[in-house]
Amino acid sequence: MTDLKHWFVLLTRSNFEQTVHKAITQKKIEAFLPTVKRKSIRKDRHLMIDFPLFPGYIFVKSQTTPVSQLQILKTTGAVRLLGNQTGPVPVPDSQIESLKLLTTIKTDLITGANIGLKKGDPVMIIEGPMAGVRGEFTHHKGKGRVVIKIDVLGQYAGVEVEKENVEKVPDLFA
Repeated sequence: MTDLKHWFVLLTRSNFEQTVHKAITQKKIEAFLPTVKRKSIRKDRHLMIDFPLFPGYIFVKSQTTPVSQLQILKTTGAVRLLGNQTGPVPVPDSQIESLKLLTTIKTDLITGANIGLKKGDPVMIIEGPMAGVRGEFTHHKGKGRVVIKIDVLGQYAGVEVEKENVEKVPDLFA
């Protein structure tokens, strides 16, 4: 019987996200590094550069067997798979799919843990390039826009969406 593959969060050394991602994909292991474009912090440049959405972390798809996970951990720059006393904890596929959708669309992501958002109603985006993404309503942005929060790793990725493209998910399905 083959062990199903699950997504896990891999902690990397500081500023090693790109290096680890490249090395793991070269090992033919599926990996995902969500990035956002930000202005370069170097004063001599005015470039938009891809930065990790979650600095210090990448996502890897692996079986739960120790042999499979050891292959990941043997990568230069990899530190450990996040988990608890019983071992690495898988990330739901739906969260990875939402992150993939959020990072591939051409819109501005609002990121960070210091904006102080309050939890709200569970919502789903029903129209537009992000249709199907589930999240949590956070607040009205003005001009008919709202901000939706997607929880991952105790942080969030938020995106502005037209108010009419968001629908509350009934508690039964939340």
